[in-house]
Amino acid sequence: MQQALFAAGCFWGVQYYFDQTPGVTKTTVGYTGGHTANPSYEEVCTHTTGHTEAVLVEFDPEQVDYEMLCKHFFRMHDPTQLNRQGPDIGDSYRTAIFYFDDGQKRLAEAAKKAAQANFKEPIVTEITPAGPFYEAEDYHQKFTERTGRGMCHIPYEPIAS
Repeated sequence: MQQALFAAGCFWGVQYYFDQTPGVTKTTVGYTGGHTANPSYEEVCTHTTGHTEAVLVEFDPEQVDYEMLCKHFFRMHDPTQLNRQGPDIGDSYRTAIFYFDDGQKRLAEAAKKAAQANFKEPIVTEITPAGPFYEAEDYHQKFTERTGRGMCHIPYEPIAS
């Protein structure tokens, strides 16, 4: 198994969409990209921790590759919005890909460049090394799956593998 780490606004819908992707074996919502250790949701919402809501994706590279996950990422949100997605505003909702190695970095940069053709405005997605990931509270895990709510992103159509 391999890992990928994405931030695309509210993590509930992002987790739900990645869970629908064949080859994704596990997803966990949490916080990353900031400077505060072990932040709570309430702390992240103050926009003082530097963290963003993110989804850690575990996947089987024999069933889905990192490049395809990046394509899904750029389709499930509006990567031209700086520090917001839909009704959610602030740095904790920024668009970012956190890479684990140079190969992921190259693929993320190529996916961003390719995705730009689908948008009039410049893509503002950060591509940065992965740092510590802090798992979110239990009530955030699989929220959309459990409640049927939390899909605050732009309409999403899966990409055929």
